[in-house]
Amino acid sequence: MSNIGRLLDIESICLDESVDDWRAAITCAGGLLERQGAISGEYTRAMIASVEENGPYIVVAPGFAFAHARPSEAVHRTAMSWVRLAHPVEFGHASNDPVTLVVALSAKDQKEHLQAMRKLATLLASPTTRTALDRAATPEEVLALLTEDAPAPATTGSAPAASSTAEEAPAAPAEPTPAERPGTTTGTATESRNKILTVCGNGLGTSLFLKNTLEQVLDRWGWSPYLTVEATDTISARGKAKEADVILTSGEIARALGDVGVPVKVIENFTSTTELDAAMRDLYDV
Repeated sequence: MSNIGRLLDIESICLDESVDDWRAAITCAGGLLERQGAISGEYTRAMIASVEENGPYIVVAPGFAFAHARPSEAVHRTAMSWVRLAHPVEFGHASNDPVTLVVALSAKDQKEHLQAMRKLATLLASPTTRTALDRAATPEEVLALLTEDAPAPATTGSAPAASSTAEEAPAAPAEPTPAERPGTTTGTATESRNKILTVCGNGLGTSLFLKNTLEQVLDRWGWSPYLTVEATDTISARGKAKEADVILTSGEIARALGDVGVPVKVIENFTSTTELDAAMRDLYDV
């Protein structure tokens, strides 16, 4: 069984659910986890409170919200739920609204779900797979699509579209020599700290989507040996900021972080390798 299959079962998939607003959408996703015994109602309320406090940072890609909160006693086991909405709802995100898919995660710790998140991010970055998921007629079809071998990462990371044709990936820059390792975001020869932080409110959900997509870009460039990518939360990011070249995050979290002494780059679509490729070229002046 795949990593996603261990966390998501048929009873935790709801298709074409009608809700009035984003709170009801998260409540539906949390309710599925509650009925499976994975969480208590306190965790569902915490997922809603996280958006109320931090804004719609959980809307990580066009039409897709990834609801989660910090690990707590309200989490009984690590699990996921999947809610496809009958009608899109607004979360308040400037570029990724309206939302048609809400996936909720309950995590007992910060490790157990990592591989499942990596595969989910790759699946949702594929326009072909995302379209198939949006058209699936039954929970069984959804689970089958999620648990089969993941497709090769798409270069667009786009929302569902009538065409599944991906944009051609930009040519990767040459692998740097030791004397040409990544500099800082100023485009000068300043020595790199060899680390990038991806940040979300809790450090175990949306930041992992961003970390996964960025690592795909670094792998393609041949830069992975030179840069470490760490997913973390807003509180930890403030203390770790000066260890990093740059922080990548959502607009909402960027505003919450404020001035942390290093550049903070806003990413709109956390599953888009194209957007991350462009951001890295700008940040490292390549």
